[in-house]
Order: sequence, then C-alpha cells, then structure tokens
Amino acid sequence: MQIGLVGLGRMGGNIAVRLTRHGHEVVVYDRDPAAVKKTVERAEGGRANGAESEADLVSKLSGEIKVVWLMLPAGEITEAAVQSVGGMLGKGDILIDGGNTYYKDDLRRAAQLKDRGVDYVDVGTSGGVWGLERGYCMMFGGSKEAAGHLDPILSALAPGNGDIPPTPDRDREGLDARAEQGYLHCGPAGSGHFVKMVHNGIEYGMMQAFAEGFDVMKSKDSPLLPEDERFTLNMADIAEVWRRGSVVSSWLLDLTAEAMAKNGELSEFSGEVQDSGEGRWTIEAAMEEAVPVPVMTAALFTRFRSRSGNTYGEKVLSAMRFGFGGHVEQK
Repeated sequence: MQIGLVGLGRMGGNIAVRLTRHGHEVVVYDRDPAAVKKTVERAEGGRANGAESEADLVSKLSGEIKVVWLMLPAGEITEAAVQSVGGMLGKGDILIDGGNTYYKDDLRRAAQLKDRGVDYVDVGTSGGVWGLERGYCMMFGGSKEAAGHLDPILSALAPGNGDIPPTPDRDREGLDARAEQGYLHCGPAGSGHFVKMVHNGIEYGMMQAFAEGFDVMKSKDSPLLPEDERFTLNMADIAEVWRRGSVVSSWLLDLTAEAMAKNGELSEFSGEVQDSGEGRWTIEAAMEEAVPVPVMTAALFTRFRSRSGNTYGEKVLSAMRFGFGGHVEQK
C-alpha cells in the first residue's frame, strides 16, 4: 500500500521506515530537505520516494484512494497542513493526523473535510523514539470505511501480540481483536486523540508517583532525621530490583533504572519539567464532565512548580521524559 507522510521528526521518520520494512511504499516530505534525504536513505527496499513540497507529495500518490499522514507538532503547524493538504485531496481520500492534537480541533476539521468528501482520521500515537523497533500503540478515530482501508498500514505500525500473555475472556463478543495487536478504532473522528489525551494524563500521574517515591528514598539520609533513622539508599539498585517481578514494574520504571544506572544523581538533568498539552486538556475534559482527577491535577501543577526550582524527584521526571520521547530537559 502507498501512503504519503508529512513531518519527519523524532517519530515521523521512524514511522516511514517501519512501513517500508513491512513492504509499504511511502512518499515523504519535510520542510528540512536533509530529513527527507535521510529518511529515503534509511528506508528498506527502495520503497521511499522524497517530495519537495506538500503539493509534490500529493501528486506522487497513485491509486483510487490517496492517503496522507501528518506527523507534526500540535497547533498552528498542523492546522496549516490540514488546510493545505486537505484542499489538495478529493472525494474518498483520507487525511490522517498522527500528532497530539486537541480532540475538539479534530471535530471541526473532520466536519470541514467531510464537505469535500475527504475522510479525516485522528491517530493518537504512543511509542516515542522506540517505535521503530517496538511498534506504536495507536488509538484512532474516524469512519469505519476509512478504518478498514487503513488497516494494513496500522497493523504494520502496531507492535503486535509480542510476548504479552493473552487477557482471559478477550474472546467474548463485543471486544475488538485489534486491541491485542496494539491498535484500536475508538469511534468517530476525535475519539482517538481523546483516548490518547487521557492516556497522557494518566502517564503524568504515574511518572509523578515514581518521582515522589524516589525523592522520599533519596532524602532518607537527611540531617533533619534522627541519626539512627537515616538510610543511605542506592537509587539505581532500587529501580533495578523493582523491575524484577514487582507490582510497579513498567516501561517507565525501566527508563528510570536505565538513567540511574548511568548516573544515580541524575545531575545531567535540570529537573525543569515541561508539559506538552495533553495533561491540561485531560483536566479540562474532567472539569467539563464533573469527574474528579486529583492525581493528574497535582502532577500537572508539580510540573509548573518545577520551573522555579526543582528536586531530585523532578530530575527523575526529566529522565523518564528523555527516555521515552527524547524530550531534552538536560543542563
């Protein structure tokens, strides 16, 4: 299958390469010509073709249904690309936004493109810089027809069953078998990014719990404590032992252990933790629904506070963000 891909940053380039590994053909464009050249060179089997502009990319797509995937930063850049590329597509074509777009923007864009006969699909994509090898967990929204057409693309990008044991009772009626492969059609346009938004809100809370726990342990040798109650604990060893059969074992803990093995003090990280928007949007959605989310709210506010002075725990947060997404918060 052929697909156009606009945006070849940390994830876009890897998505293009992974698709070529599975026999798909990609036409790629980025405003940086060097990124286009690099992606074409990394592609397998000569299955990548570079484009010089969005218009050039669309012109190089063949077949009855043209498919274009945007992998761009949320906001004005994506908005401009949706309007530009969407205007070049015709009835029955599909435009995908795989970035971290606010789901209410998806609702508006889907309605606009529907008037032109273009299907809009929002794909919440998780996997960060590791997705090329591990695959991407994807939550997507759009029409059933578009979802069916895109299945070969999404199944190639997804991680597959891997070595994760099957969940009991998953064979009952009403459950989507694609979820076991690591991708899921969540519902109409906007629903994919909504689910990914909440996923990232949960991620904030999980990361904050790890950060606070390690901070408590790191501070156990504080001079504020009676001398006989002080422990000097090795953070790298604790992170490692928790990876081995602990209830809290997870990929976030794996990344924490990796960072601490290199430098237990995490002195290369500033601890000034940024937020990319999804945490805020999740809390806004919770307020609209009158659903209490105290953990996510506290995690977001802690990130705000970290930018005016920070703790060891916030360096742990920085290390995790760098590990899974390449977010640079280093000194």
